[in-house]
Amino acid sequence: MSKSIYITTIEPNSGKSIVSLGFLRMMLNQSSKVGYFRPIINKDKNGLYDDHTYTAINFFNLDIKYEDCYAFEQSEVVELLSEGKKEKVIHDIIKKYKNLEAKYDYVLVEGTDFSGEGGFTELDVNLMVAKNLGIPVLIVGAGNDKKKKDFINTMQLTYNSFIQKEVDVIGLIANKIEIDEMEYIKTELRKVIPKEVHIDVVPKVNFLANPTVKEVAEALNGKVLFGEQFLDNSIGSYSTGAMQLRNYLTRIKENALVITPGDRADIILGALQANASSNYPRIAGIILTGNLIPEESILKLIEGVQSTVPIVTVEGGTFGISNKIGAVKTKIYASNSKKILLALDTFDTYINVERLNKILSKFSSDKLTPSMFQYNLLQRAKSCRKHIVLPEGNDERIMEAAARLQLLNIVDLTLLGDRREIQQKADQLGLQIDLDKINILNPENSIHNAYFAKTLYEARKHKGLTETTAIDLTRDVSYYGTLMILNGLADGMVSGAVHTTMHTIKPALQIIKTKPGVKVVSSVFFMCLSDRVSVMGDCAVNPNPNAEELAEIAISSAKSAEAFGIKARVAMLSYSSGSSGKGEEVEKVRKATEIAKKLNPDLLIEGPIQYDAAVDMSVAKTKMPNSKVAGQASVLIFPDLNTGNNTYKAIQRETGALAIGPMLQGLNKPVNDLSRGCTVEDIFNTVLLTAIQANQE
Repeated sequence: MSKSIYITTIEPNSGKSIVSLGFLRMMLNQSSKVGYFRPIINKDKNGLYDDHTYTAINFFNLDIKYEDCYAFEQSEVVELLSEGKKEKVIHDIIKKYKNLEAKYDYVLVEGTDFSGEGGFTELDVNLMVAKNLGIPVLIVGAGNDKKKKDFINTMQLTYNSFIQKEVDVIGLIANKIEIDEMEYIKTELRKVIPKEVHIDVVPKVNFLANPTVKEVAEALNGKVLFGEQFLDNSIGSYSTGAMQLRNYLTRIKENALVITPGDRADIILGALQANASSNYPRIAGIILTGNLIPEESILKLIEGVQSTVPIVTVEGGTFGISNKIGAVKTKIYASNSKKILLALDTFDTYINVERLNKILSKFSSDKLTPSMFQYNLLQRAKSCRKHIVLPEGNDERIMEAAARLQLLNIVDLTLLGDRREIQQKADQLGLQIDLDKINILNPENSIHNAYFAKTLYEARKHKGLTETTAIDLTRDVSYYGTLMILNGLADGMVSGAVHTTMHTIKPALQIIKTKPGVKVVSSVFFMCLSDRVSVMGDCAVNPNPNAEELAEIAISSAKSAEAFGIKARVAMLSYSSGSSGKGEEVEKVRKATEIAKKLNPDLLIEGPIQYDAAVDMSVAKTKMPNSKVAGQASVLIFPDLNTGNNTYKAIQRETGALAIGPMLQGLNKPVNDLSRGCTVEDIFNTVLLTAIQANQE
């Protein structure tokens, strides 16, 4: 069941506050533990707070701190995106949201009102955020000032944009629709939007659509002279009082805002008298331009008139001020309880709450973006707090990764090597690392050597290992690190930045051995593409597995995927799809698929299948239309090491994807191998994988 919903739009002033407020109340009817999150805020002109957030917290008296309700201000996001730091934006938003998700039964997430500053549009930003939070989306669109057909097209294109990015959209709200067009809009939307997507149509409500005198005063930096208690008056129209009073009175409309120079006492007094008269429409307020204050005698006269009309003085000429007032857009703020109550009533009247609630309660998603995957890795590794040994302790990249791991306080570490050499290199690199809080052991003269040598001898003497050779091997960092794991001094090992794969794996195969029932030690990479995470195996260990081995690799890889939160849909890759291809290699893949199905009947697996048919739905519909895997494969099994290793490296280099791993699977305890060309980021992520693996033992 989804605990959250993301309410978004593609344009400012869509009226999505009506929907957000309604959903907040709906959630509060089911639990008192409701959180509110607005990932990117726009502060008011005084720079104090974001109106949406402040209103949500204060009107509903939510038990939440204002600073916990947002991640960034819009200007910060523009700067970070312009600098290419999209991942930081996403990571920080996920972190803030996850904190709320853990604390509250429900969380309402309200999308940003992005201005398009920096070239980033409302759609760009909300797509990015919604996808990475992985929660269902409700899209709100405003139909006012749009032709009916244009509005329908806009809503359809917006829906398609979210779906193409694999964002789950549960509903559309067509807001601010003329009453006589509501049925037409709903009918036409139903024709172009899938039937399972909820659709509601909300009419334009003038009182909600119109700004208040307070909003105008704030936009113009005005000073209130009279009637501060009436600033919530809604403005239905505005007009300039520059003509003679007798002519101006005929132009006043209901809830009019009067704009006139501050020295036009006749217009001011005439407007106030008209407001008091039953023969003229009600006046919302009076704006005095030119920073002109009426004379003392006029002020005294105004003061003595019992009136509900607020009077505000502003700087600027009448014409310029009129243009600025025309650009003011309405908003709902905490003190305007009348607007909020009307918004909630509108929500109750026109939104099918029961159906939306039912859809939301049944919603589940197995989608996982790269950013969410990496965030989950970090949090899971932190929560299980394992001890990882890094045998290549004096390698600069290892030391930098260790410094980062220590800073974030994720795991306990042992570095193998000479302490003075490691300290000297850390000083040269200027690393912020406290070696007193890291276990440093030197296999050349460690206090554990004698015991480790005896343990190794006992474990391998049946294979002809002598005591002398055991003592020598104990001084080897890979053997030493593996013996630490065997003897409970470490939970896992990460090596290979300097040493070969065989140098890293051989001691593990000899000492730690494979899990019961496992014959093949294999590997997977978690390939973090732009919009998904794919598990790829085996790209590092087995040169040319036979059908039985390939089947075992597929089953192990599927288990690894599920263990890390990825729904396993396994594609057994080959150069043909289905039954069309012939040849020894295709038959091996076909046989491996059959074996895997027999060993694990519940496994979603397809093979042989080509890469494009495995990951591209449009190709899959043509080549394998009835497959439950084709077009949406999450686990990709390559037929041999040559294909797998080159394919993952080609994808990584050409797309800029992050490849996390390789992660070895099948051993009794986690030992993971690095590429000798690995980066600090590779080491960091592989340590996280290893810590999580250790917790799954």
